[in-house]
Amino acid sequence: MLFSLLAFVAAVAYQVLLLDIDFGSSVIVRSLIAVGAGFLIFRTGFRILGGFSQPVAPPPEPGELRKVKIIYRCDICGTEVRMTLANDQIPEAPRHCLEDMVLTAPIED
Repeated sequence: MLFSLLAFVAAVAYQVLLLDIDFGSSVIVRSLIAVGAGFLIFRTGFRILGGFSQPVAPPPEPGELRKVKIIYRCDICGTEVRMTLANDQIPEAPRHCLEDMVLTAPIED
């Protein structure tokens, strides 16, 4: 936060002192808007980069969800569903077209 404030003050000082800006209201307003926009872009970039440094959430408790690779197919319309997570090693078949879907791929560990 302190670094952001110092960058903001330095940018304003650069605009006013080093560029010898005329103190007409439109130039000052445009300069302040430009410095404010730069500050917001700078701040947003640091927040995005800070979000990448957060630790990954812990995995769910063992037994809650298990990784599975099962493909089911509906005999009536041909729709296929690939199940990747389930609460059981061999889950109940999903329903489609008011019928249970048929297991088409073997269970892989």
